[in-house]
Amino acid sequence: EQERLLKAGKALGKQDTIRLFEHHRGQWDKLQISGVLGVLMWDDFPWPVFKRPSGPDDVTAPYITAYMLSPLHPADKSAKDRIKENIRRWHPDRFETQLLPKVKESDRDIVRDAAGTVVRVLNDLLRSSTQE
Repeated sequence: EQERLLKAGKALGKQDTIRLFEHHRGQWDKLQISGVLGVLMWDDFPWPVFKRPSGPDDVTAPYITAYMLSPLHPADKSAKDRIKENIRRWHPDRFETQLLPKVKESDRDIVRDAAGTVVRVLNDLLRSSTQE
């Protein structure tokens, strides 16, 4: 059901949003365990947006910001800590050495582009959160 809603691009309700956050956390767990997913593709990544992106053009600053600052995230971390955690996940030094080599060749450039967008937006969010 969640997949259907995401593909349809419908606005998610509270419970669907919470399930999406849980699903993304599980996806990160799988990505971090070497070899669990084998060859990775675009759809294997838990892009920090509410609507499943079909390509890098769907991974934008407003969508990432809305996702990261949602009040429906689990309360175990502050927004600032959540941003920092995601910067570590998406940072090129880590992402491009640990995950990108596992990405199918035909998806590699689009994954790299979108991951770059994600980390730039996250860094901007972190800067703005420390200025408040």
